[in-house]
Amino acid sequence: MDIHAHHRSGWAEGDPLMRAYHDEEWGVPQRDPRMLWEMLMLEGFQAGLAWIIVLRKREAFRAAFAGFDPRKVARFGAADIERLMADPGIIRARAKIEATIRGAQIFCEMAERGESFADFCWSFTDDKVLKSDGHGWIASSPLSERISKEMKRRGFKFVGPTIAYAWMQAFGIVNDHATGCFRRSQVAI
Repeated sequence: MDIHAHHRSGWAEGDPLMRAYHDEEWGVPQRDPRMLWEMLMLEGFQAGLAWIIVLRKREAFRAAFAGFDPRKVARFGAADIERLMADPGIIRARAKIEATIRGAQIFCEMAERGESFADFCWSFTDDKVLKSDGHGWIASSPLSERISKEMKRRGFKFVGPTIAYAWMQAFGIVNDHATGCFRRSQVAI
């Protein structure tokens, strides 16, 4: 099947990296705790920027942040922050770097209490994928506001309702593929 012959969500057209991300990853229900955390951290780095910038730098981010292994990132200290601030391969924003390190610590604290980050992420919808009507585009929702509030309560940063919603779309808790998009019906519910 030639997937390029299909219609896809408009934002994914025009760049091969965006098309591949849309066609293979975006909106696919993700349940791996480490990957969910990586996706949340990358959404935080995207704040105020275009997603394509993060996508183009994703491999450099993975190298800089020890493969987004929360146990390793949680131990990053001042020297690591300076190393990251000098790394041209990533988005060098001290507040976002520090938020990622703190986010790793929170992830590890949750795990130490026996709380799976994946279970936490999916608890907001009772482990179900929500399906939008596929019309129009929204930046946040009552659910993303609730998730944002709980994330902030736990100490996460760069998790406002808009970032939370983009993350929800990315990890597949909400299927926001447009009605004419070939991925809308293919993504497992």
